[in-house]
Amino acid sequence: MATNTTTRKPSAEAEENIEPATETTEARPERARRTADVVGPPLGDGDEPVPVTLSHHLRIDGVDYLPGAGISVSPDYARSLRGQGYVART
Repeated sequence: MATNTTTRKPSAEAEENIEPATETTEARPERARRTADVVGPPLGDGDEPVPVTLSHHLRIDGVDYLPGAGISVSPDYARSLRGQGYVART
């Protein structure tokens, strides 16, 4: 497979129109924000967090949760965790 070794210079118009990209929390949709007490995917519209107790070690978003840890998750994520055997039977 051949590669192109020439560099392409941007046009003068493109250089003038370059603006730094800034994103604030106001620019993100409300449902994409995650509350501090919910672990995993964000809650859907009108959903309430579901408390679950883990039966196995689970790593979510770079945080380790040991067996027996109680966490709050979205109802869809709780259903998924139950189906995979991560939720302890009570």
